[in-house]
Amino acid sequence: MALTGRTALLAALGSLPVGILAPSWTGMLAVNAPLSLAILCDYALAAPVRTLRFTRSGDTSVRLGDAAEVQLTVTNPSSHRLRARLRDAWPPSSWLTGTEQAASRHKLTVPAGERRRITTVLRPTRRGDRQADRVTVRSYGPLGLAARQGNHKVPWTVRVLPPFTSRKHLPSRLARLRELDGRTSVLIRGQGTEFDSLRDYVPGDDTRSIDWRATARQTTVAVRTWRPERDRHILVVLDTGRTSAGRVGDIPRLDAAMDAALLLTALASRAGDRVDLLAYDRRIRAQVQGRSAGDLLPALVNALAPLEPELVETDARGLSAAALNSAPRRSLIVLLTSLDAAPIEEGLLPVLPLLTQRHTVLVASVADPHIQQMSTARGTIEDVYDAAAGTQAQAQRRRTAEQLQRHGVTVVDATPDNLAPALADTYLALKAAGRL
Repeated sequence: MALTGRTALLAALGSLPVGILAPSWTGMLAVNAPLSLAILCDYALAAPVRTLRFTRSGDTSVRLGDAAEVQLTVTNPSSHRLRARLRDAWPPSSWLTGTEQAASRHKLTVPAGERRRITTVLRPTRRGDRQADRVTVRSYGPLGLAARQGNHKVPWTVRVLPPFTSRKHLPSRLARLRELDGRTSVLIRGQGTEFDSLRDYVPGDDTRSIDWRATARQTTVAVRTWRPERDRHILVVLDTGRTSAGRVGDIPRLDAAMDAALLLTALASRAGDRVDLLAYDRRIRAQVQGRSAGDLLPALVNALAPLEPELVETDARGLSAAALNSAPRRSLIVLLTSLDAAPIEEGLLPVLPLLTQRHTVLVASVADPHIQQMSTARGTIEDVYDAAAGTQAQAQRRRTAEQLQRHGVTVVDATPDNLAPALADTYLALKAAGRL
């Protein structure tokens, strides 16, 4: 039996003369028979908690930054009216800081034999699966003097998906893709693209595109139109080792890499290319293969949602073997990893020839914008030292990028906000040049 604050106040007032002789509330109630009887009656009239039945419904997934609504239906099979306070407990990262108490606690009344539904609004602050903990119910009697309390396990999982903030760049890249596809007028064409059709010459067209045989058969000059090759294979490889756990700004490097991977996937699938995903450190953490264009992005988002960095050194040989196994034919391998000198020189460079021998390799890395700010700082002695450290770090990343480029690797090194559009632009450039 749980005594409420109202009970404590009445007990104190009703047994004040003998309070010294009865140090506990139980002792006070023992010498106050009317109050004791009222409490027992109130407790008897409180709806039992153990017999309550609970079911859940609502959202099972939500993008990071959005709100999810989970409904909890409470059925009262007893013969007493349920007057209760209820706490629907979830992990702390299910709400913004300071809002948990207001969002998880509810007051409800359920008449005998009826049911009521309450809604808990979640606003997760991290990716991954958020699982409901327990439902705690405190059932009060009609006088509010006593209450029954108990817990129930009511399982439910809400998967928090990556936010895909870079999707705002997709329309402009799709417009560029339409230009490459020949669906709008362009003045240049890429090398290594496929012949599409003939059209009349327009001043400014590349004269190398003139089809002289077709021109001889008609009265106007005819030029060939071209489109990038389709049905290319792209393998996106996410390095989930220790370097991906470093925070750049407000997010881990892995989250920025995920955002870039999603934009590239959305763009490449619209371009008619096939995209697969591989997440690896010392073993495969996530893999998406052989999905159709319509199912690809949802499958990718769902696979990335629970992915977390592992505090281990990435096995470069294992990563290379897994990539080669996932890309048996010529492909574009996009490796999202760190440009730190040690992991590249000791891990990736020795196995790089195995990848570049058969595939086109693109390495994309998340740069820290704070280093750029440090390198331009002046004014105090501390700023000068920061500038020297920042300049040295940038120079080291450039040397590492040059080492990769000497092996025929295309390198994209950009800050979190710029990595996704920069990677998409590089993909379009490679496609226009016929290098996929």
